[in-house]
Amino acid sequence: VQLVESGGELVQPGGSLKLSCAASGIGFSNYNMGWYRQAPGKQRELVATIDSASSTNYTNSVKGRFTISRDNVENTVYLQMNSLRPDDTAVYYCNAVFVFQGRTYDFWGQGTHVTVSS
Repeated sequence: VQLVESGGELVQPGGSLKLSCAASGIGFSNYNMGWYRQAPGKQRELVATIDSASSTNYTNSVKGRFTISRDNVENTVYLQMNSLRPDDTAVYYCNAVFVFQGRTYDFWGQGTHVTVSS
């Protein structure tokens, strides 16, 4: 199983980025997918999730600015980030979760760095 994130880079405040997470080795369409982030010195936090029916959920601080989406043909989940702020600086991680017959299948990517700074 592999989750490979990409798209993180240095961007100015107010700018945009689109993160991608390509999944392999899983039945992607069955999985609930999520983006999490961890800023320096802070705990990892949920950013956004999208379930197998494409219902979405966002943490309050990114509502109206970030959009999570998925492509079940390309086995990829995206995070479109607009109006970026310095406090969005973090390592962003992709997560895949599937619960089946009492077992939880939970996988993480290696992370991609997003830095918002002028």
